[in-house]
Amino acid sequence: MTSENNPQVMIETSAGNIKIELFKDKSPISVRNFLSYVNEGFYDGLVFHRVIKNFMIQGGGMDASMQEKKTRFAIKNEAANGLTNKRGTLAMARTGVIDSATSQFFINVQDNNFLDYRGKTPDLFGYAVFGQVLEGMEIVDAIREVKTGSKGGHGDVPLEPVTILSAKIAG
Repeated sequence: MTSENNPQVMIETSAGNIKIELFKDKSPISVRNFLSYVNEGFYDGLVFHRVIKNFMIQGGGMDASMQEKKTRFAIKNEAANGLTNKRGTLAMARTGVIDSATSQFFINVQDNNFLDYRGKTPDLFGYAVFGQVLEGMEIVDAIREVKTGSKGGHGDVPLEPVTILSAKIAG
């Protein structure tokens, strides 16, 4: 799956660095969307606001006070691209509406096959995988171990914020 033509992004967090590769051939819309947020510095200062130890870590939408940052329009869901939500992959977060992803993403900390595309209805459509962790999976594993609680009406929020210091094109 790895290709030198795929863009790479370094996500510098308060817990350490995570280098990711983006699958522009399989998920062109998601990758273009993610890179546009990276290029404008959108993720800088946001937090991983939802951490579930045996599931995933999610970020890219809220600051430490759980205020949602204004995003651009939602994108088409590319979950039917043949990629699976396995450990170490990145996928677009969304609401119950199929084509509702904007800036939020999550990193699977275990194989989450139930998130894969299984049909055209909202409950079966799944979540679009658009990248994978190349380096720093130990950082992802450290983040998944943080203590969580409720904050600002949200559950599974790290009690000590895990901040995205910057996200930049690598290489």
